[in-house]
Amino acid sequence: MNSIQTLLISAIGVFFYVLEILIFVRILFSWLLFGVGYNSSIGRLLYQLTEPILGPVRKMVDKSPLGGGMGLDFSPIFALILMRLVQTLLVAAIRMF
Repeated sequence: MNSIQTLLISAIGVFFYVLEILIFVRILFSWLLFGVGYNSSIGRLLYQLTEPILGPVRKMVDKSPLGGGMGLDFSPIFALILMRLVQTLLVAAIRMF
């Protein structure tokens, strides 16, 4: 494996790690601050950075038999699983070349 591949794999790892941390922080914000934290600048930033990922996943979950009327939002769990899958596929594709 050459240095460009190593650099790309590292960059992908860091990117997905940061996204995972942001999603976990958003989950903690929603549990601990009950949505009040989204009025702060940090809360708005968290929302803006994570909603492009969580929004589409939430729509898919709502349309599925698992969604619709449940009291808990499971979209972060599904988003984290999908992100891990995408990361694995990207790394495998980079290693092929």
